[in-house]
Amino acid sequence: MQILKEAIAKFDEMRYYEGEKLKDDILARLDEIEKHAQVIENSAPKIIEAYRLKIENRIKEILEGQDIDQTRILTEAAIFADRAAIDEELIRLRSHISQLRQILNESEPVGRKIDFLLQEFNREVNTISSKSSDIEMSKIVVDLKAEVEKIREQAQNIE
Repeated sequence: MQILKEAIAKFDEMRYYEGEKLKDDILARLDEIEKHAQVIENSAPKIIEAYRLKIENRIKEILEGQDIDQTRILTEAAIFADRAAIDEELIRLRSHISQLRQILNESEPVGRKIDFLLQEFNREVNTISSKSSDIEMSKIVVDLKAEVEKIREQAQNIE
């Protein structure tokens, strides 16, 4: 009986140790996700301005020296900016990051909660991806997706 108690104690100790390592890894990946989200947020206004310039140059090409209606260009850029706005997705992504950090500090089994929350992470990242027309932003979104997937893989080991 004593040997069985010691084996169970060692088993619990290893589970605790493994859980702490998983938690540390997930927290590090959340830090990376936050960094990527910040880069995306900082890049968004530049992308919209680049789109405005692209429209203006394309119209200049087509009209070849005729006057260009700046109001129309600004309207088109505003429509694009509205369609490409990712503010809400970034806010929700940050909320999910905060929720996951809280969940990782719970003492009860959290595997299913994490799995559900990661679905929400994917939803926000996919929406950001679908609104992105910039190659650099697309690369960052791929990195974001990779980090979320790595967390998902680790979460499979959490009860």
